[in-house]
Amino acid sequence: MPVTLHGPSYSTYARTARLALEEKGVAYELNEVDILSGKGHAPEHLARQPWGKVPAFEHDGFGLFETFAITRYVDEAFPGPALQPADAKPRARMTQICGIVDSYAYGAMVGKVFWQEVIVPMQGGQPDAGLIADGMKTVERSLDVIEGLMGGELLCGNAVTLADLHLLPPVEYLRMTKGGAAAFAARPKLSAWWERMNQRPSVVGTRPKLG
Repeated sequence: MPVTLHGPSYSTYARTARLALEEKGVAYELNEVDILSGKGHAPEHLARQPWGKVPAFEHDGFGLFETFAITRYVDEAFPGPALQPADAKPRARMTQICGIVDSYAYGAMVGKVFWQEVIVPMQGGQPDAGLIADGMKTVERSLDVIEGLMGGELLCGNAVTLADLHLLPPVEYLRMTKGGAAAFAARPKLSAWWERMNQRPSVVGTRPKLG
């Protein structure tokens, strides 16, 4: 039953899907769709993902897109350790945290702070200090809220869930910035969470290479 994930290794959302596959022990092929060079809008990718986003997923002829849908499917369709809490309340908390990442944290962490501080200089540009400052306001609030919701050593208890896998990739990029690293250091529970997650084989094995 072949599994293929379409998306570049530098994509945070593709990495979340990869983390789920790695945590479940599912063998898969990564088809590197370089969205920064426009490959996301190639006809073959639009057939998988009508908006040209990543990742897209295929398993035994079944196609799927949207990261949370993919990771839930991976957890429910394959054997291995459960990535969703069995009880309703921590499972709802997991879904809530994933929603916070999608609706608020990702755009600030990656779209503003990381992009301006890391990618713009790599491309020879000058970072926009106003965008960074605006992004950091949302970053600070997002980290405060998520730390306040934590229910154990990890985000939803003491076992890895989809919430941990959803948050980790944008956090890794955020921590490459001066403001992001400082914001994390000021939050002891999230700092401890990062140290626990950062050593996992799935995290080490999917770490993006920039530059």
